[in-house]
Amino acid sequence: MCQDKHHDQHGFTQQARDHADGASTAPAAQVAELVTANHILYDQGVLDAFGHVSVRHAEQPDRFLLARNMAPGLVQAQDIVEFDLDGNPFNAAGRAIYLERFIHSEIYKARPDVVAVVHSHSPSVVPFSVSKTSPLRATCHMAGFIGVAAPVYEIRDHAGEGSSLLITSQELGQSLAGTLGTRSLVLMRGHGSTVVADSLRRVVYRAVYTEVNAQIQSAAQQLGEVTFLSEGEIAETVRVIETQVVRAWDFWSIKAGATARALAEQQARLGA
Repeated sequence: MCQDKHHDQHGFTQQARDHADGASTAPAAQVAELVTANHILYDQGVLDAFGHVSVRHAEQPDRFLLARNMAPGLVQAQDIVEFDLDGNPFNAAGRAIYLERFIHSEIYKARPDVVAVVHSHSPSVVPFSVSKTSPLRATCHMAGFIGVAAPVYEIRDHAGEGSSLLITSQELGQSLAGTLGTRSLVLMRGHGSTVVADSLRRVVYRAVYTEVNAQIQSAAQQLGEVTFLSEGEIAETVRVIETQVVRAWDFWSIKAGATARALAEQQARLGA
């Protein structure tokens, strides 16, 4: 198995040696759902050429699935790589993998209840990661999972003043998981956010509505004093509204499928 010191880094990618067996055991249906999640998050404007979504292995909880290093909107089944909870791949087969896979591996390690993770740089959320006076809060009923104030991870406390702001090691992943704690969302100062859930469909919903809530909160604060959700409303909106996640998933997947087909056709025409 490889360790970080044996990785070859090339910009925002790494090549890492596979486990000795080099085999993936991921169920095909779970792989297909992860592909759809990538496409939805791109189509909904949460991910662009960067960011990533993962899911814990359905049959082996000490593994997770994550795409190889590539733009999420272009991910296909053959691009999904299986990892252990130290971020080591099973079937990368020499392909570049994400430097920030440790976001996922260390959260899965720290939180057995977490089944899926999204890390994004969605543009309306990032300003709240650097504001000293306006924490991101649950402002609309669709985003009760944000709670009364999303915590902000300060990488300077763990990597010093000269980091890239990226989570490129197990140690940084552990510190991020520590800031997340038992919550559903953590902001990352000057970088983005990471959201977790107990299912892939729910984490996609939460990632989308984190961005929506940030847009709404920003607009409301320009108008004056804001009335945020109370703790009781936060608990009840999560309990009631997140039972409807499948409605959003079904619609978003149809829309994202059309976008993915158009991208694939353009890619084929360009010979990429």
